[in-house]
Amino acid sequence: MEKREGCNPGPVFVFDSGIGGLNLLYECVVRVPDARYYFISDNKNVPYGNKSAEEIYRLTRSALDGIEKYNPAALVVACNTVTAQCIGKLRSDYSFPVIGIQPAVKPAALHGGSCLVLATEATVHSNSFSSLVERYGNGGFTVVGCRELAEYIEDNIFDLPEVLPRGLLPDVKADGVVLGCTHYAYVKKQIGNYYQCPVYDGIIGTADHFAKIVGICDHFNAFLGKSDHLDINKLKVTFLYGNNVKNAVIFKRLAEGIL
Repeated sequence: MEKREGCNPGPVFVFDSGIGGLNLLYECVVRVPDARYYFISDNKNVPYGNKSAEEIYRLTRSALDGIEKYNPAALVVACNTVTAQCIGKLRSDYSFPVIGIQPAVKPAALHGGSCLVLATEATVHSNSFSSLVERYGNGGFTVVGCRELAEYIEDNIFDLPEVLPRGLLPDVKADGVVLGCTHYAYVKKQIGNYYQCPVYDGIIGTADHFAKIVGICDHFNAFLGKSDHLDINKLKVTFLYGNNVKNAVIFKRLAEGIL
């Protein structure tokens, strides 16, 4: 891959309502480890999934206030709910690339069989999500809005059980499960065990897309694939706006393979 003309070597901002976006931040760092990253979260208002579209946009813009002055290389919206409800507005607001995340409906559809999509209610009721399922679902998708799952994960991240409490997951038979919230990735194993089928999320695909969009700049590396040894002490990652101590600890554990 050749260096792209006019490539912006500015910092990368990654945003989520809470801790879910740390999964995507980690995968972006793996692919472009030499970039400067700022992770912005809104832990005090999480979850966004039970809020109105207007409130989601207002909270997102408030959290991102002032990022233009950094001349970002990109903004990665690591929140399915924000992507579903207001990614178009955010792209109109900013002159730099704004990368969103969507549930991995298409890969799950290619697998075949019946498929269950777990997402927040705000995602489920968005026009963009409905269009995605209509385009790739082939009528074989069951969609469930989970009101409590993201908040449960946010509150119990350091003590998640091997089996999730009864009532957090719907009793539906499925040949595949799509995770429509980045929070859910922390319990991907538990969800797979519960439904006894493959589980899909959009994190890896979004990180790969991010690496292609950013390209190669003076301090960016080529996409070399996932590293087994990510030296967290050499990374340039700053946590802003949210519960910075909590977010830094979780990111460290992700880098160490603990979460």
